[in-house]
Amino acid sequence: MKSLSFLVFVVVTIFCWGIYGPVLHIGQGQMAGGEGKASLRPFMCVGIAYFLIAVVYPIVILKTTGEKGQWSMGGIFWSFTAGAVGAIGALGIVLAFKFQGKPVYVMPLVFGLAPIVNTFVTMFMSGTFKQASRIFYAGILIVAVGAAGVLTFKPTEEVKKENPTSQLETSKSAITLASFRQESDGVQDSSEKPVSQDEATDKPDEDSAKEDSAKEDTLKKTDEEFKDEVEKITAALGSEKSKPNLFIIALCIGITAVSWGAYGPVLHKGQAKMGGGRLRPFLCVGLAYFAIAVIVPWILLGTGVFEEPGGWKHISGVFWSLLAGAAGAVGALGIIYAFNFGGKPIFIMPLVFGFAPVVNTLTETISKNLLGEVSFFFIGSLAMVIVGAIIVLVFAPRGAKPKAATN
Repeated sequence: MKSLSFLVFVVVTIFCWGIYGPVLHIGQGQMAGGEGKASLRPFMCVGIAYFLIAVVYPIVILKTTGEKGQWSMGGIFWSFTAGAVGAIGALGIVLAFKFQGKPVYVMPLVFGLAPIVNTFVTMFMSGTFKQASRIFYAGILIVAVGAAGVLTFKPTEEVKKENPTSQLETSKSAITLASFRQESDGVQDSSEKPVSQDEATDKPDEDSAKEDSAKEDTLKKTDEEFKDEVEKITAALGSEKSKPNLFIIALCIGITAVSWGAYGPVLHKGQAKMGGGRLRPFLCVGLAYFAIAVIVPWILLGTGVFEEPGGWKHISGVFWSLLAGAAGAVGALGIIYAFNFGGKPIFIMPLVFGFAPVVNTLTETISKNLLGEVSFFFIGSLAMVIVGAIIVLVFAPRGAKPKAATN
């Protein structure tokens, strides 16, 4: 059982990275207060979560129990660079959702393309391009075809739209009815208390002026309520008509795939230069996230140039965004511990990149009631992305084995 204990951490990573996209998507929407998707503040929450898990936790463990390896300038540089590309990848996801990309297809594409980038970066750093087999390139082709299918046959939310005119008429009727009831109540009150002729003649002009003023205020208030209702309906209809910007979404997916694909090889080089330590490089990753995902957005928001809907007052959005960052950091930590408990990258990474998109898709389709919208072609395309990524990882060139020493 001890030899399989690493699978516990693999499952943790699959679950955490699988829910990362849907949870972050919720956080962005709620932090914007229903007015589109926020970007900088949710990104800051991801950075804060990474700081707590990838900086505070490693410092505590290093101070109490320690680990093998040592600090080095080269290791700090490469590990910090790994954290920087990881943070840029996280920003790519945030922006993809900002431009109305959906986790149901954004995350599978990232998980499918990142292993390819990972493999090519590793091949470049180790000089093993000539050892790539036909099966390896076939895996890349399968991922490309599957990715095109995922984008083409992606499920969409069916929104029941009403006729704009009927919505406006309904609102107008409701407000008119409320006004009519108020007037009726006023008639009933006056009928219950009949006024004598003497009282009517003796009534001061000031009272009638007050009544006229009250009626005008009521009409103004009704007018304002009607305008507010119209603005709400117009905004809702506008948001329904707006379509995702597929070019920008694809660009953001590409940025994330390149960044997260380069993350592993760069971090591995940082680990090697720190004597094989795990927590020291992970601490550098956390510091890079804090610098890029917390300090930089905080400065940008302080300038007032970058304004976005919502704010910190939406506590639920802060919670979900922090939860997304925690899921990403715990998943990264799970990979580290899986390696420490005897797992090998050759089968750990295919498991993670193969099953995390499945968890993501199931989470998104169930939470958004999209099961009826998922077509056979989308499932088939998603399967191609997953299978192609696994083929790329398994059949990636490993470099020549060192020859046995001869006497």
